[in-house]
Amino acid sequence: MSENVRPETMERITTEALANAFIDEQIAALQAQIGDKKVLLALSGGVDSSVVAALLIKAIGQNLVCVHVNHGLLRKGEPEQVIEVFRNQMNANLVYVDAVDRFLDKLAGVAEPEKKRKIIGAEFIRVFEEEARKQDGIEFLAQGTIYPDILESDGVKAHHNVGGLPEDLQFELVEPLKFLFKDEVRVVGKALGLPDGMVYRQPFPGPGLGVRCLGAITRDRLEAVRESDAILREEFAKNGLEGKVWQYFTAVPDFKSVGVKDGKRTFAFPVIIRAVNTKDAMTATVENVPFELLQHITQRITSEVENVNRVLYDLTPKPSGTIEWE
Repeated sequence: MSENVRPETMERITTEALANAFIDEQIAALQAQIGDKKVLLALSGGVDSSVVAALLIKAIGQNLVCVHVNHGLLRKGEPEQVIEVFRNQMNANLVYVDAVDRFLDKLAGVAEPEKKRKIIGAEFIRVFEEEARKQDGIEFLAQGTIYPDILESDGVKAHHNVGGLPEDLQFELVEPLKFLFKDEVRVVGKALGLPDGMVYRQPFPGPGLGVRCLGAITRDRLEAVRESDAILREEFAKNGLEGKVWQYFTAVPDFKSVGVKDGKRTFAFPVIIRAVNTKDAMTATVENVPFELLQHITQRITSEVENVNRVLYDLTPKPSGTIEWE
């Protein structure tokens, strides 16, 4: 049987008991594969890399080296959550890299979406390579590959960056989740004790907020995206939409309009709210958010977020729109 085929005997992981059995089995398999050697992991804070990290911490402890790169394109509070959960609560061997200025300088003036994606991906690989070279005795690279990645991309999960590492850093791969679907990964994450904010984190693009700060990224619009997104997520959680709506976020385009604030004329950016439901991401419908809630979110965003004077709601299904704007 090909290693890319999910074993027919593998039971769907739907309960904590099944998740615990999977965890015990993987810990034994990881210890047998790795021995007393060291493993390197790019820890984004997303569910896949977080579950891999938690598994490996149980299996090999301090011999796992987690590298968390803050490129300035993460959602509000995410770098702090990674540090709190993994370094402070789980005693992980965590390397935190503040690369915000480095990434934003590289992206300055770049408006074309695909070019932005390539710059973010390439720079991430460079930063990760630099950190990898600082470590001694690394023989393995852990990766958050899950089963759909194997089906769709022959096992290469580009946003976990292994594809671009130099030849002398081609470590042996460790992929403990490669036969799991996303819902199964979440069950395992819960059983490992990860917080719900990580386990049930919404789908998030590899380039992060870089594809929601539309056009050339500027620090003021990037901050407007981050702050408005935090308000939207807080209000959806308060009003029972968290977990009901598949994906919701804000985007800020690169143009301004005239408005009024505190009796004075303003010239500021709009915030676009996107909230969609889908089963396979191939098509998507727009969530019917109560108008009163949209009004409340609008009031909060326009009063609390700097450089913003309008809020728009995207009513476009997929097709003809895509889920993300870029």
